[in-house]
Amino acid sequence: MTAHSEFRLLPWSGPDGKPCYLSTDDDNSHLSRLADKTEALHLGLAAELLDYVADVLGRDELDLQELSALAADLTEALRSTLRVAESRAHRLLAPAPDTCADVIGPTLSAAAFG
Repeated sequence: MTAHSEFRLLPWSGPDGKPCYLSTDDDNSHLSRLADKTEALHLGLAAELLDYVADVLGRDELDLQELSALAADLTEALRSTLRVAESRAHRLLAPAPDTCADVIGPTLSAAAFG
């Protein structure tokens, strides 16, 4: 199991609308791969929706009902995309400050950079 801060936010919500998390050390587990595929699907659908929006907004006449449905679809796509971004941001590994202490090499003073 991973530490609490390493739980992966999944790209779907539970039945009560609350976020779902995955705790695993295996990025290749069935659930991890399913989450990866679902994230890719969400991002692909958002890209297609953007193309459709550009088409609709380029029309001479706009249908209010279609615009309302489009706004709802855009809201859901943005929500999904933000969830993917949040999940991926938490999984980026930043080196711990003490891991750089073992690097051996030349050091330059601040004056060397002008």
